[in-house]
Amino acid sequence: PPPSPCSPSNGSSRTLSVDEMYLLDTGGQYLDGTTDITRTVHWGKPTPLQKEAYTRVLMGNIDLARLVFPPNTAGGVVESFARRALWDVGLNYGHGTGHGIGNFLSVHEWPVGFQSNNVPLAAGMFTSIEPGYYRDGEFGIRIEDVALVVEAQTKKPFLTFEVVSLVPYDRNLIDLSLLSSEQIHYLNSYYETIRERVGPELQRQQLEEEHEWLQRSTEP
Repeated sequence: PPPSPCSPSNGSSRTLSVDEMYLLDTGGQYLDGTTDITRTVHWGKPTPLQKEAYTRVLMGNIDLARLVFPPNTAGGVVESFARRALWDVGLNYGHGTGHGIGNFLSVHEWPVGFQSNNVPLAAGMFTSIEPGYYRDGEFGIRIEDVALVVEAQTKKPFLTFEVVSLVPYDRNLIDLSLLSSEQIHYLNSYYETIRERVGPELQRQQLEEEHEWLQRSTEP
């Protein structure tokens, strides 16, 4: 049979280059959970626009992930937090900000998410947080994490998110001068969590090269 549109072939494949952005949307089904994680990387010298756009997408991802909000808040009410850093400079993206993720079920699972017709967020729900930015024919950026809705450390019972995807972001594309001190603190604490949880597992599997990469990628 002919290859599917998603399969590589001699006619459609091309070599990856260090001179361009590379967006990888990945995930898997496991007995104890389903993953849906997107990372965007650039192995060479990104343009100023690419670096700013990536940083602003990351800022939106962080701003929504660290948001504290009242119970019974619908996702559609807060999704603009993921867009604000892009809106500040007249940029936007044309897809949803996130969707429910099943436990060994559907990767895109109704009725959780950030659309106007999704149910209110409640502790225990899993959703993706995935802002992006795209220039037709040039490059695409998306940063997608899986987040668990949890109770916040507030006097009254408010909610927030705990990001459970443990994959570093591309340091080569982050313009630190755009980030607030709160956003930098969030990143550093996220990187500490990645080191603590993923590092020992890589060492247990004797993946030394991967462990060295993880240490480099999660430096404060």
